[in-house]
Amino acid sequence: MSVNQPSNTAAPSSLLPGSVTLVGAGPGDPGLLTLHAAQALASAEVVLYDRLVGAGVLALANPDALMVEVGKSAGHHSVPQEDIHALMLRHARSGLRVVRLKGGDPFVFGRGGEELEFLRAHGIPYRVVPGITAAVACAAYAGIPLTHRDHAQSLRLMTAHCRDGVDTLDWDALAQERQTLAVYMGVAGLERLRERLLAAGRAPSTPFALVENGSRPEQRVIVGTLDDLTRTARAHAVASPALLILGEVAGLAAQLHWFGAAPLTPPAPALAQAA
Repeated sequence: MSVNQPSNTAAPSSLLPGSVTLVGAGPGDPGLLTLHAAQALASAEVVLYDRLVGAGVLALANPDALMVEVGKSAGHHSVPQEDIHALMLRHARSGLRVVRLKGGDPFVFGRGGEELEFLRAHGIPYRVVPGITAAVACAAYAGIPLTHRDHAQSLRLMTAHCRDGVDTLDWDALAQERQTLAVYMGVAGLERLRERLLAAGRAPSTPFALVENGSRPEQRVIVGTLDDLTRTARAHAVASPALLILGEVAGLAAQLHWFGAAPLTPPAPALAQAA
């Protein structure tokens, strides 16, 4: 079914009746929202938002809009994706201006592509407003340059939640030096990630940084080395939402941090009890 798309030169924040706009909410700090995103929220009549979208971002929505939490966050989907599709379709077919508000960026591990495919298949006009993805925001707020001439010439974005499982990933390539790995939704799979990278040849001394609640007032940054990744995360009770940054650049967090408290370090190993 073809879609009668609006003019491709109009601003993406110009919402049309009976359409859906995918809007990236960024990592949580409302100051990181784009102007297009703020304008789209202000004119929306229905907002379908993920659970982790911050209250400061939601406060920018049209006060008369119908606000519907669809519950999606890292590793938890209280509203199945098929039901989110149905909600977009129902409200758009009712002639309303719908904003699908997604944490971070809609096209970076946000299922934005799946939602556009659904809308196109059902003849619903759509637009997309990008947002600042977690890797960029968390790294910046932790003082970690994702690339650096002396440490990393490439960046890989990956998720620990793969449809076909982590066994299908190219671990030899992921374990190469002088690159940065930014791992989304990885808290539950840290031990497997550690084991795979070490087995593929990544040095145990490779620095890491876990950025929890990046860009928010409650942000925490936990740093250490790959060999101690799981123990350190467990000792500091790291919980979602958290992003793992692995690579030489993560070692700069201790000296370049600027937002929130100084990074936390691995606890001292427990001393063996005398026999």
